Amino acid sequence: MFEKLQVVAQRFDELEKLLAQPEVASDVVRLGRLAKERADLASIVHAYKQYLEARQALEETQELADESDPELATLAQEELPRLIERNARLEGDVKGALLPRDPNDERSVIVEIRAGTGGDEADLFVADLYRMYLRFAQRKGWKVELASTSEGGLGGIKEVVFQVDNRGAYRHLKHESGGHRVQRVPVTEAQGRIHTSAATVAVLPQADEVDVQIKPEDLRIDIFHAGGAGGQNVNKVATAVRVVHLPTGITAVCQDERSQHKNRQKAMTVMRARLLERELQEQRAKTTASRRAQVGTGERSEKVRTYNFPQDRVTDHRIGLTLHGLEEVMDGGLDRLVEALIEDEQTRLLQEAMD
Repeated sequence: MFEKLQVVAQRFDELEKLLAQPEVASDVVRLGRLAKERADLASIVHAYKQYLEARQALEETQELADESDPELATLAQEELPRLIERNARLEGDVKGALLPRDPNDERSVIVEIRAGTGGDEADLFVADLYRMYLRFAQRKGWKVELASTSEGGLGGIKEVVFQVDNRGAYRHLKHESGGHRVQRVPVTEAQGRIHTSAATVAVLPQADEVDVQIKPEDLRIDIFHAGGAGGQNVNKVATAVRVVHLPTGITAVCQDERSQHKNRQKAMTVMRARLLERELQEQRAKTTASRRAQVGTGERSEKVRTYNFPQDRVTDHRIGLTLHGLEEVMDGGLDRLVEALIEDEQTRLLQEAMD
């Protein structure tokens, strides 16, 4: 580990010198690339230097603790527990800084929620999940923009697609991808029996134009009236936009804005995210399961999390975590679940890095 850290520190010093050179400063592309590399290494090098200082202080204090001077040795022995604790903490920071990072962690996201099995109750569950993520984002101060919705029965939602714009949103929300199920007594159940319904959540990192190159000739763009309940037209002027990527068949629809131009922009944002996810999926397929294993088909048996209303609990099956206080969770109180999933990911990555 420390050999790797020495190489990183040497590269950091090299980057500092390169960035100070006039010929680099005049090359905007190279300057940006080197500055980004330096920024990526800065936290690792900072943690490493702090650790080296702490280790040196610990070694010096241990030597003093063995001194023949009783007073000096006593002072050193009293200081040792604090330095040992600090040394261990900084070593942990160094290991954490070395963890391989998901290059998409700092991106904003596109979230798609779709009803699975369960009929009208599944539609209501999608509406509940949408509100849960909306409240979570509001608590964080994140901006949310609706892209499209498809209404379901009893005021529920069959499908909703929305953007969450904030640096780091993907890091917090990426583990929400998968099959979610709810166990509760539906409003239509006269005998009080508990039903199980399902929905799928997909969290896609937003892509910039430079991340995904889309040829204009590969797109078909349809303009139509935004439809409301009962098939009524919300707008007298056609403003809803459907974008179809012909080579892949991927489709993105946006009808939330009254402006055709804004709907087109949003639809293209969703399209780029879906195409980026497709590329990432192909990369992951070489080492991990496909997207079907991540998101599933919406069947009751394919689940990452269960929301059990009669028992007032939510269980994340991937990490075996069960929390009570379901009302708070459904109101956006996801922090404990999100933090536990991030910690589990970091633990696994650290173990893989140390093996």
